[in-house]
Amino acid sequence: MPQKTLADTLAARETIYVNCGHPMCCKSTKLDIQGLIDRLGCDHGSMHDDLVGLFACSNCKAAGRDRRQVFFACIPDYEGQQRARNRDWKPTFGSR
Repeated sequence: MPQKTLADTLAARETIYVNCGHPMCCKSTKLDIQGLIDRLGCDHGSMHDDLVGLFACSNCKAAGRDRRQVFFACIPDYEGQQRARNRDWKPTFGSR
């Protein structure tokens, strides 16, 4: 059982970018989590080891460069966290 699934990532509204590891390229692409769920299933893992074999850089392939490992960046839903944190906040303008 994966530690974190694609369904967990989608529910948390996280954004995942896949990045090329070749120093001449460094291409970064935002992943379509719903598209991955449609293709792989909602129980597929969303951690590095679960996804790394699925991706290769098309720019490097077209340029004839050697294949390098890709890596991932996961960006949390900071805006949603902030919204939840401030939901019950009320200003306290008291007189002294």
